[in-house]
Amino acid sequence: MHSLGVKCNEFAFPSVFKACTLTNDFRLGKQVHGTVVVTGFENDEFVLNSMVVLYAKCGEIADSTRIFDAIPRRTVVSWNALLNCYVQRDSFGEAVELFQDMIVSQTQMYGEGVGVNQTTLSTVLKSIASLQASHICRQMHALSLKSGFEYNNYIVNGLVDAYGKCGQSEDASRVFKESQTSDLLAFTSMITVYSQDGQGEEALKLYLEMQSQGIKPDAFVYSSLFNACASLSAYEQAKQVHVQVLKLGFIIDIFAGNSLVNSYAKCGSIDDAERAFREIPERSIVSWSAMIGGMAQHGHGRLALQMFNEMLKEGVAPNHITLVSVLCACNHAGLVTDAKRYFSSMEELFSVQPMEEHYACMIDILGRAGKLDEAMELVNTMPYEANAAVWGALLGAARIHKNVDLGSKAAEMLINLEPEKSGTHILLANIYASAGMWDGVAKIRKVMKDSNVKKEPGMSWMEIKDKVHTFIVGDRSHPRGKEIYAKLEELSEPLRKAGYVPMVETDLHDVEEREKAKLLYHHSEKLAVAFGLIATPPGAPIRVKKNLRICLDCHTAIKLVSKIASREIIVRDINRFHHFRDGLCSCGDYW
Repeated sequence: MHSLGVKCNEFAFPSVFKACTLTNDFRLGKQVHGTVVVTGFENDEFVLNSMVVLYAKCGEIADSTRIFDAIPRRTVVSWNALLNCYVQRDSFGEAVELFQDMIVSQTQMYGEGVGVNQTTLSTVLKSIASLQASHICRQMHALSLKSGFEYNNYIVNGLVDAYGKCGQSEDASRVFKESQTSDLLAFTSMITVYSQDGQGEEALKLYLEMQSQGIKPDAFVYSSLFNACASLSAYEQAKQVHVQVLKLGFIIDIFAGNSLVNSYAKCGSIDDAERAFREIPERSIVSWSAMIGGMAQHGHGRLALQMFNEMLKEGVAPNHITLVSVLCACNHAGLVTDAKRYFSSMEELFSVQPMEEHYACMIDILGRAGKLDEAMELVNTMPYEANAAVWGALLGAARIHKNVDLGSKAAEMLINLEPEKSGTHILLANIYASAGMWDGVAKIRKVMKDSNVKKEPGMSWMEIKDKVHTFIVGDRSHPRGKEIYAKLEELSEPLRKAGYVPMVETDLHDVEEREKAKLLYHHSEKLAVAFGLIATPPGAPIRVKKNLRICLDCHTAIKLVSKIASREIIVRDINRFHHFRDGLCSCGDYW
């Protein structure tokens, strides 16, 4: 047409720009732009709108914005083009601001908001999810309802994802249920929300419902299910999901593979995690970080560092998460010199600037090793305000080394930051008790009573044959309660002969020593281990999860039980895994 001398008009140019956009021919598009200027159509709104789309889709955001600003009457297509360009560049804040400008601009021009479509809402919801902007999420939900998109699958999925990322899982669940959608994407979004929110049981239930509706899962569903199993520490469930993944051939998917590594590691089987890791065809930084972090949590500090060096040899550059795992590995193994070397060279060797998590790890390492002055010096010189993780690390160090002054200071700061948490008060009371300062213990109890701070009860649970069994101290409500207590009684004599003496000084109850010894012997983790001994086959590993840090008395007793019963006993407490075997623990009594 051009070679024949036929001139383009305002209707032909938009079609040519659209063709350039679809073929990603930006060079030709710029030439056509020149022709537009020469022929005098540079102010035509239809031509300008199509040019905005071309420049935005080709990633030329500055030029796209300049053209966009020159449009006298912008259509929803031009707004969407620029919105999408911002999102593709991860400029989520700018995308939300542009959307707000869109609403204001069109209201001023027409007296009412511009008509939004599916693309507009989906793009903005993605930005809100990335920003975790919960205050805007409800507004977008209301706009979606007003615009008639409450049953649109893309909008429903966007709302579920946005509410989930904003930590509003109840709202996400309500949107999912009210929409009555039954496609794979909707189920995947909701399962992911439950998994990320720590509601592993709900995620697994929804997976079963999805299967009952005949919806075939994909690798993303299984990735979220593995994460759900990890949050529950549900080893048997993880194995069942693994079997499904193998049957469907998704094990080669990197997302499912990475989640499987993480799941096995957090379910207490680092050997299964490593096997899954070795089977991933192309290991990414996420794969390596999951495996290094898993080894660190299981107390295999030196192996974690060996794996880190293996990763570097393969040319994979670490990120800030990997280096947190490396420092945790040093921490669990007491490798202070290695930790200092990695921490001081992070920026120089790996171009990773130390963040709050790295400082908190390093302070914990120094504190646990008894280098309290160095730890405090780092607190005073770091470029961040000390947060709860830092003061928690110092409080833990004060407990280990019976430093009352440091413990009091750290506890005071923690109580200001997290007044509702009982653990701070309990740790400080333990520090006072170990120093024989019983007046201090009484004072802490009074503060807790006056502030209505409730001590979080210690709970332990274990999974046997797809059923979760829960225990609290002195609990006799379990259907096999008589057998559990009989087993504990049976173990008492062998434990005594092996050298077990109840550490009554660690119990802060205001009762006689004999009663303290009884309470210690009936701690939740001991009840769970006793149940494991009678409910699992001889020689099978016993896996227990606990909501608090394992106490010193239980740690000592379970080490001896592992030798007496010839069993491996794996306890996952709030901080790490303890693998008890032949009278020893993988933590080396350093935790």
